[in-house]
Amino acid sequence: MLDAVEQSLDGDKANDVTVIDLSGKSSIADYLVVASGTSNRHIGAIAEHLRDTLKKMGIKPVAIEGMPQCDWVLVDGGDVIVHLFRPEVREFYNIEKMWDVTSQSQVASDGTVLETPHV
Repeated sequence: MLDAVEQSLDGDKANDVTVIDLSGKSSIADYLVVASGTSNRHIGAIAEHLRDTLKKMGIKPVAIEGMPQCDWVLVDGGDVIVHLFRPEVREFYNIEKMWDVTSQSQVASDGTVLETPHV
């Protein structure tokens, strides 16, 4: 499922995609994915496409929160939770630092996983 999420985000040109492995750290999900969009409209489109992708995989229901404003949209795919932000909102909340996990990684536009050092 994580691969499908990453492909959907890449296809929709999401920026600065960060994958946080939550296995053994939290029971809410296996992965937390954080990404940015260029505008409210871009974030809304990314979220809708991601919901469609997950539904086609048989994941139901796919809850989405934050769609009216699209500053910060959460897509709950069960095992993978995706947070989509406008860049300035992402910087303000800085949820990657809140999780402060050593297994953070960033995904390059070609799909290559780039390890991020522990802060």
